[in-house]
Amino acid sequence: MEYLSVAQFAEKYGINERTVRNYCATGKMEGAFLVGKTWNIPSDAVLPERTKTKTTPLLTTLREQKESKLKGGIYHRTQVELTYSSNHIEGSRLTKDQTRFIFETNTLGFASKNTNVDDIIETVNHFRCIDFVIDHAHEKITESHIKQLHSILKESTSDSRKSWFAVGAYKRFPNEIGFEETTLPEDVHSRVKTLLAAYNALKKVKFDDIIDFHVQFERIHPFQDGNGRVGRLLMFWQCLKSGIVPFIITENLRLYYYRGIQNWGKHNAFLRDTCLSAQDDYKALLDYFRIKY
Repeated sequence: MEYLSVAQFAEKYGINERTVRNYCATGKMEGAFLVGKTWNIPSDAVLPERTKTKTTPLLTTLREQKESKLKGGIYHRTQVELTYSSNHIEGSRLTKDQTRFIFETNTLGFASKNTNVDDIIETVNHFRCIDFVIDHAHEKITESHIKQLHSILKESTSDSRKSWFAVGAYKRFPNEIGFEETTLPEDVHSRVKTLLAAYNALKKVKFDDIIDFHVQFERIHPFQDGNGRVGRLLMFWQCLKSGIVPFIITENLRLYYYRGIQNWGKHNAFLRDTCLSAQDDYKALLDYFRIKY
């Protein structure tokens, strides 16, 4: 494979070098990678499409409240609810109040004897993941985006200090979900690439398309750990981009959520109904904060 420099690609397409660097940094340039501080772009890479996307009232509000650091609004509530729920499903022992204290004051407020440091770090990291989703919600999801979410989520955790654990990279060893086999490490890249290509080719994304993507992503299980949280962050992203009211899988829906994933493809109503129930809860929040949808 031959590669072009930023300058060469910019000259080839008659665009600004800064624009090319931005495409590379945001994952829009398929196959581009950094060597030191230099971007290498595949010679057959094409110019990313510039698409105009409609920003929904929710996404506009999330971005405004994120920038203004407004407390007590939908951004604040989303950060706490999504982070607490998604981490709790994966075994975090932090309470919702502790999660809220970390977001509001950068302190625990109170701690117990069995407080796990990783739970705290991953909570802070998950807040950053949600910010990443909000900032990039208008973009098509790429492999680079997915890996960046994983990198943010697992940064500075005990996993990141394990020589065999790949932070921000696909798994190196086979893994399972509930004794069910997942995609082998050597096949992950091609499976994720195929999944993204099929999803990004959709002219209009529907609710079931987002759920189906999530199920396929979880069945691939591309990372050694953190797949559920990255997958649920991607669902939130997909909803924001597609103008669909997002949803948060809470603890009381956890078992229905697992059952739905296991039965997707045979009894789709299980997972669809669970996600619609979660969406109704988020709609109630939007109604309270008077955000149109």
